[in-house]
Amino acid sequence: MLKSFIAAPHRVMFFGGAVQTLLAMLWWLFELSTRYLFPQQTVAWPLFPTAIHIWLLLFGTLPFFFFGFLMTTFPRWMAGNEIPAARFVPAFALMFAGVLLFYAGLVFGRALLLLADVSLLAGWAVGLYALLRVLLDTRRGDKRHTIVLFIAFSIGWLALLSFLLWQLTGAHALLQLSLRAALWGFVLPVFATVAHRMIPFFTSSALQQQDVPRPFWPWWTLLAASLVHGVLEFFNLSAWLWLADLPLAASALTLTYLWGFRRSFRNPLLAVLHVGFAWLSIAMLLYSVQSLWLLTHGGTAFILGLAPLHALTVGCYATLVIGMGTRVTLGHSGLPFVIDTPVKLMFVGIQFTALLRLAADLLPSHSGWLYLAATLLWLACFGPWVWRYLPAYWRPRADGQPG
Repeated sequence: MLKSFIAAPHRVMFFGGAVQTLLAMLWWLFELSTRYLFPQQTVAWPLFPTAIHIWLLLFGTLPFFFFGFLMTTFPRWMAGNEIPAARFVPAFALMFAGVLLFYAGLVFGRALLLLADVSLLAGWAVGLYALLRVLLDTRRGDKRHTIVLFIAFSIGWLALLSFLLWQLTGAHALLQLSLRAALWGFVLPVFATVAHRMIPFFTSSALQQQDVPRPFWPWWTLLAASLVHGVLEFFNLSAWLWLADLPLAASALTLTYLWGFRRSFRNPLLAVLHVGFAWLSIAMLLYSVQSLWLLTHGGTAFILGLAPLHALTVGCYATLVIGMGTRVTLGHSGLPFVIDTPVKLMFVGIQFTALLRLAADLLPSHSGWLYLAATLLWLACFGPWVWRYLPAYWRPRADGQPG
């Protein structure tokens, strides 16, 4: 079992991401329950709940899926050598230890929270080194995507370091820097880059269509606009976010159209990726509407609340993570690229989860039960996914091939 578990980077990393996703959402369900159903039982956490939520999802969950995918694809994209277990296993062990320490710190105090940051930073650095070795040792292939991804991962590492410094100093600006850098300098560029590299490829393969276009200017626009958005947010210039968000939305819509959104529904597993990416343009249009409202009406009232953010994180990111995770798990476990009705319903349920989360932001008078409903639906969808696919990470491949 251990030999199979450490046979490939996606196995250990996806295992960590899947387990952590469940743990993070179970913690969030507990927090929401004490907040809205049993306020007399509210827990005094060492950090305020929003900061914990940010850490668990942006730093404690997504990097596992990112590293699992990229440690597998980097060598293939550039025809390089596979990353050895001596590099990806220590990265996983340190990162997963950091997650466990963080949960322990929520119960036993801030010292363990600091150790959690240090452990996660160390594991992340080992993972970065593994990716860097592939980049430096390989002289073949187009490296534009891999270089951008390495830079984005480095920004993510610095964002986590900023979070640690906020814990040490209490300087609120460091927390804001951490959040903006993570969201707009790390997570969105990673999703945009992987989508630009892989969705046309998957579309061409699944639909036997050789002419799926992949222009580079929308991708570069996505990257630049994401960074500008983060800078504007950090300096509280929300009324001017539309300057970045409208080009970002237009570029995402352009790619959604060029990649054949409607045609993708011929293949359900492919359609999940297209739907997830389509949420990006929806989210950025919502951000644009809110920004233009602030510009034209003055004041600081956010008429859409956090709806744009959750269209991005729940609609786009969650759908893409599960879609890519399912595809990689099936392909690298020697299983056919086929999903049955329960898995299709799970994907549909994630879309309803996103809509419920948006409704909670748009209908503040009903936000409590909508928050809880969205979290419960997420767990109802993702829990069976974990039950079905988690064993694939420690079992040998079904086709007898290595990896």
